[in-house]
Amino acid sequence: MGENHFAPWPVALYGAVLLFAGTAYFLLTKTLIAHHGKDSTLAASIGNDRKGALSIVVYAAAIPLSFVRPWIALACYVMVAVMWLLPDPRIEKTIGQ
Repeated sequence: MGENHFAPWPVALYGAVLLFAGTAYFLLTKTLIAHHGKDSTLAASIGNDRKGALSIVVYAAAIPLSFVRPWIALACYVMVAVMWLLPDPRIEKTIGQ
């Protein structure tokens, strides 16, 4: 993206890569929960995975936005990254029990 001065197509393609990675993570967590059961420690620590679903929605919305205003799409990508970098209290609560 930087070599192209944040042109719309590279920003959109970066968003597509992020969208695919987010979707893969979401599907992986659902598959692991199905394998280990809804009463497992994993299921309790992940919960309903709002962060995973919200990430997919934000990435999907940012891709078309990159053709309108690439900086808005970049802000969406940064927002999701910050959201995942913040500590998640639901895992710490589950492990502490």
